[in-house]
Amino acid sequence: MRHRLLAPVLVLSASLCLPGLAACGAGTEPGAETTTHASGASPSTDPDSAGTSDAEEGAASASESADVDLSGKTIAIDPGHNGGNADNPAKISEPVPDGRGGTKACNTTGTSTNSDYPEADFTWAVAKKLRHSLEEAGAKVVLSRKDNTGVGPCVDERGTFADDADLMVSIHANGSESSSVKGFHIIVADPGEDAKTEKASVSLAKSLGSAMGETFTPNQAYGKDAISRRPDLAGLNNASVPAAIVECGEMGNREEAKLMESTSGQSKYAAALFDGIVDWF
Repeated sequence: MRHRLLAPVLVLSASLCLPGLAACGAGTEPGAETTTHASGASPSTDPDSAGTSDAEEGAASASESADVDLSGKTIAIDPGHNGGNADNPAKISEPVPDGRGGTKACNTTGTSTNSDYPEADFTWAVAKKLRHSLEEAGAKVVLSRKDNTGVGPCVDERGTFADDADLMVSIHANGSESSSVKGFHIIVADPGEDAKTEKASVSLAKSLGSAMGETFTPNQAYGKDAISRRPDLAGLNNASVPAAIVECGEMGNREEAKLMESTSGQSKYAAALFDGIVDWF
């Protein structure tokens, strides 16, 4: 596994962001598909705004991805939840197709750390950093949402927006009740859209898990490879391309929350996801 973490990003982040640190709770559904024990914190500003700028991220990621060529590839990135969800409960509770003949709530607020840092902020920050790295490597990147101040999109759209991509990665963080729970895990649809796509999704999940495991702790409650298969997630069910949800860690765990709140930690998550995507191709 080649590491593409950038010292310049980490040094800059450490100097600009003090660690201080709603998501997918244990037994609840990631991908904004059930109500979780979110704090209900009001939407915040872009978590990257006080740290690395878009231009700085792009310059840094150029050296990160200099040895990678993703020209001709289209990558769909779904940053979980959205900053405006908490202020629009009626909208996000509207039913939408779940991809299995039933319905799900449009979205949820997500979870948060004990210091009320929202999952939506974390996923947006990581998605932006990941997008820069992928684009510098030559890929076309499509995001499920354009900012961190809106509402939705609903979970069915979070699958179908990726129809013209080569793969989809949905970024989340978990919210287990116990603060002692730690580690990332990855989810794929079961059953998949079709046998070929299902097999490719599992392969993608394994690649992402291998890359994440180089830096982060896998939650082996989900098996040795920290991968689970679920039939109830509308974002995955509605995806026609290889797709996986990555629960990057536990926001209720003090150590992981501190990492998720820091710009340097967000860079590490983005770099691991970048490695997993690149190694899958």
